[in-house]
Amino acid sequence: MTISHLLEDYGAFATAEPVSMTDVSLEEQRLEAFEKGYQAGWDDSVKAQSDDVKRVSTDLAQNLHELSFTYQEAYSAILKSLTPLLQQMVETVLPRAAHQTLGARLTEMIGELASKHAKQPVEIVSATANVAAVEQMITSDLPLAITVKEEASLSDGQVFIRIGETEREIDLSEVLAEIDRSVTGFFEENQKDTA
Repeated sequence: MTISHLLEDYGAFATAEPVSMTDVSLEEQRLEAFEKGYQAGWDDSVKAQSDDVKRVSTDLAQNLHELSFTYQEAYSAILKSLTPLLQQMVETVLPRAAHQTLGARLTEMIGELASKHAKQPVEIVSATANVAAVEQMITSDLPLAITVKEEASLSDGQVFIRIGETEREIDLSEVLAEIDRSVTGFFEENQKDTA
């Protein structure tokens, strides 16, 4: 006894004719299959490269962002730590240095003015607190007649030099105040930028 009665018979559905292939049509189908496979491989390669470029670009952008943020943090920390030092210098060191160089500045200005206004008397007007220091700065070997006068209305570090009709001013307190404003403005501006 056979088991053919248990299995379905699909023979009734086989209405197609047998396929006959020539060598040329077989070669054309192989070439077409090769071209489809090659194109699919090329498309996959282009997509993979595009994905790599996107990933690298994203990673680079993220690293640059983190680097920029780290730089800003370091820059802010340095400025924050330098602020008290520079303010102390403006308040303490620069006034002393300015007063110590007052004599050299006076001598320079007198030399400039004397070369333009030959042999005219020189008058130096100074704040009361600076008169003794200015008198000590003036040496007796200068070929000019120099007189020192005090003026109570002048502030410490303020000096006027007069030769004939020409007058020049040295105002150390204004210079120091300008330096202080510049330093303070610099730190305030950087604080705004980092915020």
